[in-house]
Amino acid sequence: MLVRRGVQRLLMEMGAHVLPELSLATGRRADLVALTRQGDIWIIEIKSSVEDFRVDRKWPDYRLHSDRLFFATHPGVPAEIFPQDCGFILSDGYGAEIMREAPEHRMAAATRKALMLRIARAGAARLLAAELAGVSVPVLDGESE
Repeated sequence: MLVRRGVQRLLMEMGAHVLPELSLATGRRADLVALTRQGDIWIIEIKSSVEDFRVDRKWPDYRLHSDRLFFATHPGVPAEIFPQDCGFILSDGYGAEIMREAPEHRMAAATRKALMLRIARAGAARLLAAELAGVSVPVLDGESE
């Protein structure tokens, strides 16, 4: 959660909207999916330790479901273990910084449409669940209720 919170704050400052723990069509679950102001979709895979990275074999699949793929971690994990062909974000829980930009690899149009629908449906379902639970949810981007 420490890494996730810092990355979410960074992405929010950048104007992106973020959904944590989004299930993809493959059945895999992305740690964070960000929708940028430009409409790009980024997946951020969070790793809390060297061992966490070593045992994970699912992350290459995320390239098929994103325009850019990042790894994010905290200062206790050596940056050099992460692939150079992915972006890298360093987080301390209070904020984060992109240390290496992720190369762009555009998704297929059909995949983009399906993922946008998945993001919209998940976001709407989570918003409704929060409202039904009595959680006050702020209105964003100048939208009115």
